[in-house]
Amino acid sequence: MFGVVPKPLWEKRIPADERNRIPLALRCLLVETPDALVLVDTGIGNKEDEKFREIYGVENDGSPTRLEDAIRDAGHEPGDVDVVISTHLHFDHAGGNTLRDADGRVRPAFPGARHVVQRGELAFARRDNERVRASYMPGHYEPVDEAGLWELVDGPAEIVPGVSVRPTPGHTPHHQSVILRSGGETACFLADLVPTTAHLPLPWIMGYDLEPLVTLESKRALLGRARDEDWLLIFEHDPAVPWGRLDPAADRPRLRDD
Repeated sequence: MFGVVPKPLWEKRIPADERNRIPLALRCLLVETPDALVLVDTGIGNKEDEKFREIYGVENDGSPTRLEDAIRDAGHEPGDVDVVISTHLHFDHAGGNTLRDADGRVRPAFPGARHVVQRGELAFARRDNERVRASYMPGHYEPVDEAGLWELVDGPAEIVPGVSVRPTPGHTPHHQSVILRSGGETACFLADLVPTTAHLPLPWIMGYDLEPLVTLESKRALLGRARDEDWLLIFEHDPAVPWGRLDPAADRPRLRDD
């Protein structure tokens, strides 16, 4: 998760277990707007076998997933979701786009929703090269395509009023973050641009990132604007801090104490 950053530095922020694993959240975002119910990312889903779950330490028990339970806890049914936005198609962000039903079939988990992703991200996922094969699993995105649910965008786009996507490449060539605007306020779902608060320093970049120098410039641009405009930043993987705002007086990206 920390690439070339030495372990004596990063383990002060998020200590590892005896297998060198660290605790991470899989924080999806449900956005209620006057026009649509929007779900940003869908987590791992329910299709992976016990070996996969043991390797990654996945805790995802639910009916069939904790995401489905969380949507109900928010006062909605999964079938109420109008739009699913995938920041990218790695298994921990798009795995819940589909589910394995009681008959063992893999099908879209949100069949009434349009699914938004960058056109280049879907094309890249399908290239199937050895470097990324373990991260892109066709069962998370091909059933969505077969059902005719993909809405492919090219670059920045407004998805519904108040909800837009912004390319933030580096982690993948076509990674996108999600911008929310309401009542004069702005929030940003960072996804894997800045997966945890420990990744706020510009050079703290994941080993998973395919183009780390591109990530650095994406972080510089977005975090600079977020600081200047006092955006609320939402962290998808931080185990303890779901959101925060940057300290405008700091000489490097860090959260305000409040």
